[in-house]
Order: sequence, then C-alpha cells, then structure tokens
Amino acid sequence: MKYLSCTLVLFFYFGMTPLHAAQPHSVPQETSRTSTQRKLDYFFYEGVILKNAEKYDAAYEIFKHCLEIDSTASAVLYELAFFLLEANEPEKAVTYLRKAVTYSPDNFSCKSALAAIYLNLGMYGEASEAYGELAKAYPGKVELNYYLAEALAQKGEIGEAVRSLNVLEENIGMSEALSMQKFKLYMTLEQPEKAFDELKKLAAKYPADARYLILIGDLYLERQDTKRALEYYQKAHALDPENPYYTVSMAGYYEATGHPEAAEEQIRSALTNEKLDVEIKVGILTRYIQQLQQSGNGMKTANTLFQTLLEQHPEDIELKLIYGTLLEFQGNRDDARFQYQLATEMEPGHEKAWQQLLNLSLQMQDMDEAIRICNKCHELFPDVAEYYYFQGIAYYQQKHYQEALDAFQYGLKILPETNRQLRSDLYGQIGDVRFQMKQPDAAFAAYEEALICNERNIVVLNNYSYFLSLEKRDLDKAERMSAQCIKIEPNNSTYLDTYAWVFFVKGNYILAKMYIESALEKDKTGNPELIDHYGDILYMTGDKEKALQQWLKAKASGKESKTLERKIAEQIYIEAPADED
Repeated sequence: MKYLSCTLVLFFYFGMTPLHAAQPHSVPQETSRTSTQRKLDYFFYEGVILKNAEKYDAAYEIFKHCLEIDSTASAVLYELAFFLLEANEPEKAVTYLRKAVTYSPDNFSCKSALAAIYLNLGMYGEASEAYGELAKAYPGKVELNYYLAEALAQKGEIGEAVRSLNVLEENIGMSEALSMQKFKLYMTLEQPEKAFDELKKLAAKYPADARYLILIGDLYLERQDTKRALEYYQKAHALDPENPYYTVSMAGYYEATGHPEAAEEQIRSALTNEKLDVEIKVGILTRYIQQLQQSGNGMKTANTLFQTLLEQHPEDIELKLIYGTLLEFQGNRDDARFQYQLATEMEPGHEKAWQQLLNLSLQMQDMDEAIRICNKCHELFPDVAEYYYFQGIAYYQQKHYQEALDAFQYGLKILPETNRQLRSDLYGQIGDVRFQMKQPDAAFAAYEEALICNERNIVVLNNYSYFLSLEKRDLDKAERMSAQCIKIEPNNSTYLDTYAWVFFVKGNYILAKMYIESALEKDKTGNPELIDHYGDILYMTGDKEKALQQWLKAKASGKESKTLERKIAEQIYIEAPADED
C-alpha cells in the first residue's frame, strides 16, 4: 500500500476488535442464526490466522467464503477492503468499507479507515464530513482534528482547517508539526504575520533549540528578505555554533546575495568536519542541491562536493546511489551507471541498487544489459516477480517474443494472487506479445484476464481496443474501451489516436477526423503513426491532396512500411495488414 498514508496503514495493521461479523437482517429461527454465526466465526478466525501467518492468498479466499456465508459481516468486509488496497483497487475498498460502516455504524475502526481512504483518494468533501463526524463522536481522540484539518484545507476551507488545528493544540499543546501546518495555512490565507508568529512561538517555547531560528531565517530567505534572514541565522549561530544546518542555510544566503564561492566554502567546511557523521553530511549536501535547483544555479558545484564526500566515505553504498541519482538528473547517464554498478558489486544483496541500475538501463534502451540485470536478480531475489516483468519488456523490445512470453508467464506463476495490479500488467503484456505472434484470440483472452484483475488498466484498454479495430472485431466494445481511456486521460495523444482509428474502421470519418486532429494537437513528439493515420482519414473524407501530404510527412518523420510506400506511389488509401501496423 505504498500510495496510502501511514495513518491508514496503522488502522489496518492494528486491525479491529473482532465484530462477530454483523448479523443478517432477518433470520427465521434462533437455531439457524446461531449455527450461521458459529460457521462464520470459525472461518473468519481461520482467515485471521492465515493472514497473521502471511499466507495472504489463502486468507483472501477464506474471507471471500465468509462473505458468502454472510454478506453483511462488517469484520469480513473490513478485512477484504485491506486486500483490495493491497491490490491497488481503492475504489472497491471504499465500497466494501461503506458497507461495513452501514452494518456496524458505531465501529470506530471501520469509520476511521473509510475516512482515511477518502482522504488518500482526494475525496476531500467525503473525508471532511467523515472526520468531522468522528471528531464529534469521539472527542477524546483529539488527533482526528489533524486529519479533519487536512481534509478541510484540501477542500479549500482554510479557516476551518486552522480552527481544527487550534482545537488539537489546545488539547495536546504546541508541537513543531502543528505549528508548521498552521504556518502553511496562514501563508495560504495571505496572513504572513500570523504565519511567522507560529514559528516565533516555537522559538520562544524552545529557546535552547537553534533549529527554529534557522527555520525562520530560511523562510525569510524564501521571501527574499535577506536582512532579516541573516539576523536569525546569526542568532542561531550564537546559540549553537556547531549546528550543521546553520552551514547550509548560510550557503543559501550567500547564493541569494550573489556570493557562490562563499556558499561552496560553507558546504565544503561541513563536509570535511570530522565531528559530523556521513548521514548528516548527506543531508546537508542534499539540502544544498535543492537550493541550487530552486535558484537555477549550476549543479556542477554539487559534483565536486560529492567527490569530497566519496573520498571520505568510499564504502558508503547509499552515498553512491544518491550521487548516481544526481548524475542522472544532470543527464550524465554513463557516470550514473558506474556508481550503481559499484554499489551492486560492493553489496550484491542491495536491491535498491539493482533497481536503479535496471531502471537506468531501460531508460537508455540497453535491453541486453536490462536482461543481464534481471537474470542476476532472479538469482538474488528469486521470489520477486517484477524482474520477470521487466525482463519480458526487454525481450519484447528486441522482438524476442517467445522469450518475452516465457518471462511474463513465469512472473505470473510466482506472483501472489493479491497483487492484482502487477497481475493485470503481466496479462496485458502477454496480450501484446500474443498479438505480435499473430495469435489474436489468445491475445484478447489475455486482455480479458488483465481487465478482470484491474478493470481500469488504461494501457490494456487502449491496446485491446486498438488491436480489435485492426482485426475489425467487436468494434462497439473497442469504442467503449477506448472511450474509457479518453475519460481517464483526455489529453493523451496515443489514446486519442486509438479512438480516432476505431471510428475510422467503423466508417465514422467525421468523428475520426475530429479526434485525430485533437491527437496531433496534443502530440509533442511528431509521432509518424499519428500523421499516417491522419492521411488515411483525410483521404476517406475526400481531401486526397492533403492526405498525400500527410503520408509524405509520415515518411519524412521516420515511418517505414511497404503500405505507406504504396499509398504515396499510387496516391490512394491502401489498408495495411494487421501485423504490419
């Protein structure tokens, strides 16, 4: 559940007190009710035991069986919502939790989990209403006001959000997190004096802590008030001369006042300070790099500073990975790769290093290297299906379709059932491969499996609809799926092109022309496929001269096909075979 907040994760990990899943609405006999309840309890606790033993696939099946016994069982609905979140299906999780709340309206865990999902999905109106009800119903749980404030702020009710934070502060006292949140909200309300007062109250409460003085100075610096920034930096330095973050703030001050050499010297002095450990030094350098990015100043200074750190800590893996990321940002991919390779050689079991190396190889279109990395990762991390997924993609790019198919299928074999997002993607890739292998029936069957796992898999929806149009099969279905893509991403030129092509195959040339022109307007790459399609559509609308111009333009843009050559030579539309397109 990487996309969820810690709050929601905590709700699920601590779980709820067993509810003895809510009773059915009507049961003819007490004996029947008791028997059903005993049966439900037995399977429910079996599911909990399996889940605690990390046997998630089996637990999921048990909980689904529980729901067949009693569709109103709130505890079961709650547990299944957890699995849906793991499968990256938050909308379905919302549906299950709404039912759980309906059947157990007084259960705090169900209601708070639902509120947390609302917040994470950006359903701020529902989230603010849910947290508002919870805060009133459970006044002793004052932390609910924090999430209520967040929902209100996102909804645009900034004043109400500040009031919620004030309620929380009255109950738990001042804290850095609360004061910083209030600071941001006051800035949004364009009340800078109230905003800075929050930070000054923190500094007054903790007079021995220089961090707050530095923070106030940083915020004045962001507002380009260098005089007041320096005033607070000097106060902080007098209080704590060895504070490492004073150094980076002063570097920012020197950058802002046009003294880059002095800024670099400040950072270098911190990096060579033997009293500071490597984590603090990396933090200092990272903050300085962020300042350089924001100011638009050259990043080469950061490279020399990183070299200083690497000379001091040649064995630090994380440092090499951070430096590699910086080099990637600068476009220096070869040197970035060298840093990642060093990290994998020094610590072969460091999975993050392999992931960064693999990602870079895919970006560089070095498919042989990507395949090599995946093979090594199969040895080191044999149960991780993602490496088979990426290896299959690399083989697919090389048009080694059987090898790609084998990789995707093995990935499916070892992938947990609960990872429905990756399962959908793997089936989608299998569909793409099968179509290239001239097995359209098998391809479409794979796409169906992909959509069972994730009905909103936009790549699958697009490819499925496009290949159906090429085969001239189920064109109404192709239109519906393509329309879903446009609804989800209305400015995506590839999806607009597919939609246009489905209309073209259906003979609706007016709509085809409208959508292909929209696709071309939004395309920033000069995609020759779109230009070629535009030519075909123009020809069928009677504009043959302009159609020829577009075919010539498609050829000049890099498209190579026998059909395109014939269209240009004969100046007529010729349908391309499905496997050529």
